[in-house]
Amino acid sequence: MADFISSTTLLLTLLNPFLIIVYLVDVVQKLKKDEFHRVMVRAGLISTAVFCSFAILGDSIFTGIMQVEFGSFQIFGGIIFLLIGIQFVFQGPTAVEILRGESKHIAGSIAMPVLIGPGTISASIVIGKRHDALLACSAVVVAVVVCLLVVVLLKYLHDLAHPTREELIERYIEIAGRITALYVGTVAIDMIMQGLRTWAHKF
Repeated sequence: MADFISSTTLLLTLLNPFLIIVYLVDVVQKLKKDEFHRVMVRAGLISTAVFCSFAILGDSIFTGIMQVEFGSFQIFGGIIFLLIGIQFVFQGPTAVEILRGESKHIAGSIAMPVLIGPGTISASIVIGKRHDALLACSAVVVAVVVCLLVVVLLKYLHDLAHPTREELIERYIEIAGRITALYVGTVAIDMIMQGLRTWAHKF
């Protein structure tokens, strides 16, 4: 049981719903509650399917099926997050809009790269090594569901407070976005360096 909780917490920490809500601030502001729920459910289903695939098959998806090195994925993922971090610095949280299409088509682009990334995929592979397939997938489902419930709750709180505290909320989001940029940029550089180290070990 302790291992299951540890695995669920690992993925949930990397998903980080409090960071996701900053990424999705433009979506939170534009979409009504029911539409936001539908989009997040679809994004959650896509992410769960991907995480479970990696939990069951491990990094053999890269080496066997895709015939590429996981290090390459880490480098590319790091570059994506680095671009997000740079855009955050200069444009604030709404910079993530450049990675998405129109609101009615955003479920897939929320899943990737907001939910699905090198960190969460790596965590899924680790979870798959710790548990059998059923338990690993259960840990993934619990983590994703908890993450989405927290995001939906934060959306509800935003809508509740926005009419009377709009200026305060906007200021908080702006500050949080700038701070988030430092975290995102740091994680991005770390991903790139991990990918380079993975490749270096091949020689």
